[in-house]
Formats: sequence, C-alpha cells, structure tokens
Amino acid sequence: MSRPLIVEREGERSGLVTVPVRTPIVQPGNDLPSIVQDATKGIARPGDVITVSETALAIAQGQTMAAQAVRPSRLAHFISRHAAPLATVNQPESLQIVIDRVGAPKVITACVLQVVGRAFGQRGLFYRVMGEAITAIDGYTGTMPPFERFIVFEPHNPDAFAQSVFERIGVDCAVVDANDLAPAKLLGASRNVERESVARALDANPHGNSDEQTPIVVLKWRGAGRNPLLRSDGQA
Repeated sequence: MSRPLIVEREGERSGLVTVPVRTPIVQPGNDLPSIVQDATKGIARPGDVITVSETALAIAQGQTMAAQAVRPSRLAHFISRHAAPLATVNQPESLQIVIDRVGAPKVITACVLQVVGRAFGQRGLFYRVMGEAITAIDGYTGTMPPFERFIVFEPHNPDAFAQSVFERIGVDCAVVDANDLAPAKLLGASRNVERESVARALDANPHGNSDEQTPIVVLKWRGAGRNPLLRSDGQA
C-alpha cells in the first residue's frame, strides 16, 4: 500500500494535533481494521486516538442502499421540496426510508410541530421528534464516488469495532459522525477513550466532507499534563 497523505493541523486547543490520513476507497466487505492498521502504521502510537468516520464503517459493513432503488411517495416529495437544504430531509429517497421506518403519521406530526415551532421562534422540533430515525441515515450528498448516489445507514456496533482496532494495534479508537453543519458526534469507542473530549476535538471536521478520502484522523496530545483524550491517562 502506498504511504498515506498526512497533513497535521493544530487544533483550537493548545497541544492537540489532528492528522488526517488518506486511505484507499473503502468498499463493502473490506476488513476495515486491517485498513486502519496499514494506514496508521508509523503514525499512531499508544496515547493517540484513531478516529474513523461512521460512513467508512457503514460502507465496509454493507450498510448502504442505492438511491435509485427507492421509490419516494408523494408525501416524501412534498416534504423534501419544502425542507431546509440538509441531505436527509431534502432528498425524497432518503426521506422515504425514514417514512417507511417510523410511519407517515409521525413524520407529518414532526413537520407540523416544526412549522408551529418556527412561528414561535423555536427551531429543530422536527429533529427532536424524529430522533435517531433521522440521524441514523445519511443522505447521498457529500459521499464521494462511487457512493455519491448511495444512502448510508448508521453502522452496526461501533463500540465493538473500535475495541477490535485497539486490541489489534494497541492504539485507542473511536467511530465518529463529523460534518460541517453540526457538532461532532461519537458513536462508539474503545474503553479507554474520553468520549466527550474526542468529540469536541473533531468539531472542526478534519475528516472532510467531500473527496478528501481521509476517513481516518489520528488525534495526538502534545500538551502538558494529563492526556484529555483518554480516561485517566489511558487506564480504563
């Protein structure tokens, strides 16, 4: 495997360095722990945290669906035309999957509450009502080829995946949902990871949202004092 592209970026917090690592395009059925091991060899060391994008893990697990395989209903088309420009909601195919999972009544209720809430200065009620039914689905905007027209679902058991990476290479791991529109969300982690600190470290989205091909970011702590990325300096 060719050496990965490495670009170090100083974080907003003094002492934190993020190192995006380029990999081959992840495909369904890939052994992702092996890809992580090969890509981070010579880069990640004990005390670091390897973060892996949820999209890469979901694709490796086959948690995707081609958009053309979905037949949106009139309701999905209507809502998507009036939705804010966010991938899942303004794509009728992605929204149809949500409707199929939770039922049209709940989606309609969430839409009504969103409209009423906005009139009274409250935003985001649609997402509060829908909860994980909407956050577990990523629309196809921003997914790089050949998956630019694929809907990506939330990965299975990200905690187990992260722990398997740690047990294989001895470096802690986390699975993250990071984008340019919202704070980063940590979906799973090996047991030593300080989850809140790692999520905050990724708010600037060093993974990228387009064709960066850097689904892995290694977090390194070079500051004084205790490493905030790990629990009790890495002791579970």
